[in-house]
Amino acid sequence: MKFLVCISNVPDTTTKITFTPDNKEFNKAGVQFVINPWDEYALTRAIELKEAQGGTVTVLNVGEADTEPNIRKALAIGADDAIRVNAFPKDAFFVAQQIAAIAKEGSYDVILMGKESIDYNGFQVHGMVGELLGIPTVAPAMKLDMSGNTATLEREIEGGKEIVEVNAPFVASCQQPMCEPRIPNMRGIMTARTKPLKVVEPTGEGARTEVASYALPPAKQGVKLIPAENAGELIKLLRNEAKVI
Repeated sequence: MKFLVCISNVPDTTTKITFTPDNKEFNKAGVQFVINPWDEYALTRAIELKEAQGGTVTVLNVGEADTEPNIRKALAIGADDAIRVNAFPKDAFFVAQQIAAIAKEGSYDVILMGKESIDYNGFQVHGMVGELLGIPTVAPAMKLDMSGNTATLEREIEGGKEIVEVNAPFVASCQQPMCEPRIPNMRGIMTARTKPLKVVEPTGEGARTEVASYALPPAKQGVKLIPAENAGELIKLLRNEAKVI
C-alpha cells in the first residue's frame, strides 16, 4: 500500500500575526513555522497503517526551500521519503493541481491530508484533488482502518457520525481523534538526514485567485460590569448596544 501524505507549512499557533505594509502578504519575519497540526493526524495514521500492514509513506509539500526543516521532521516521525514541489502555495487550486500530478505519476493508493490548514482554514484542497483524479474523497475522517484494498472510515456529519467503506485509490482529510500525533525521537532525527527528498518543479495552471488585502480582526473592546440587581440595565444594553436580543 502506497500512502501519499500532504503536509502544509504553517505559522505556530502562538505566532502574533502581522502583514506587510501594503497588507497583501503575511509577514514572515521572526515567525516559527510548524507542520500543520491537522496534517500530523494524517501522517501518524499513515505510518501506523504502514507498520501494521506494510507499504510506504511519502510526504508531499508544495512550498519553497524554507519548508524543508518541517519536511525533514515528517521524515523523522517515520515517513520513508519526501517530495517538495518547488513553488509558493498560491491558492487551493494550485496546490491541488500539484498534489494530483504527483499522485497520478506515483500511482499512490491512499492520499491523506489534514482537513484544512490552520492559516487559511479553506477546507478545499482534498475535494479538489479527488475531483482532479476522479477518485472518491472522504472528509473529514475521524477514524481510518484498512483491510487489504478496502478502507473503513468514520466521519462527522450534521448531528452525528457516518461510517463508510471505500476501495483504494481514494483521498481522505483527517482530524482528531484519528490517532495521537507522534514526536520524532533521536533515532528518527538521525535517519531523516539520509532519507530521499526529491524536489520537482510545479506543473499545470497558475493560481486562479489572488489576495486583494489582509486585515486583522477588530481589537476587543472593554467590558461593562452591571450590578446583579440591575437586570433591567443589562437587558437594555444587550438590546440597544450589543443588539443580541
